[in-house]
Amino acid sequence: MSLTFVHTCVRVRDIDAAVRFYEALGFERRGRLNFETAYNVYMGLPGAGDQLELTVNVGREEPYDLGDGYNHIALTVEDINKTLTVLKDALGVEPEKPPFHPGGRAELPLIAFVADPDGYRVELIDGGRFDTPQDPEPSE
Repeated sequence: MSLTFVHTCVRVRDIDAAVRFYEALGFERRGRLNFETAYNVYMGLPGAGDQLELTVNVGREEPYDLGDGYNHIALTVEDINKTLTVLKDALGVEPEKPPFHPGGRAELPLIAFVADPDGYRVELIDGGRFDTPQDPEPSE
């Protein structure tokens, strides 16, 4: 069986604000798919497929309940401080707290969390690093 991860979908109320936010992070708008009462806007990082689906339910006014199951998506950035400056200057977006090393572990890259216009958390990982840090599994 062949399996490929395609995209993540989030529901948004203001498509223009959502697109501006994700474009500030480096995503490119790819296309739109219309339905009777909703539409999707697809976005992807340069050189990659459509990785993000922004779904707009036409006429939705109230914020979506994000629940307690969703936490965040994670993106690597070349320079976390520069990225945070771009988000603040262009969109007024501030991180939850200043960049920090996860678990206070200096060997791990700096991270910071920001929220998109609908409140979805996005983890930014400094230095363009792709490998997720792992501790050894405890022995039984």
